[in-house]
Amino acid sequence: MAGGWARDDAVNDQIEISTAEAVARARLRATQAGARVSALECVDCGEPIPEPRRLALPGVQLCVECQGDRDRAFRPLAGINRRGSKDSQLK
Repeated sequence: MAGGWARDDAVNDQIEISTAEAVARARLRATQAGARVSALECVDCGEPIPEPRRLALPGVQLCVECQGDRDRAFRPLAGINRRGSKDSQLK
């Protein structure tokens, strides 16, 4: 809900604009840094990588399925338990 003279959907418009600008900056940085050329075929399974994916992610080497498998298999290292009991904090 916007206030003042702004339209009701002004916040959503600003979010969309900010997101589009961030994507444009990321793509520009990738091209300026000499990003790797995207693979035409997945390096894991050999299936073709769709052109929209190659354009959206310069340097992509995996198809959506293989990338999803890798993302699901990734388990971050255990962090510090910050919910310890008061007794454990007194030691």
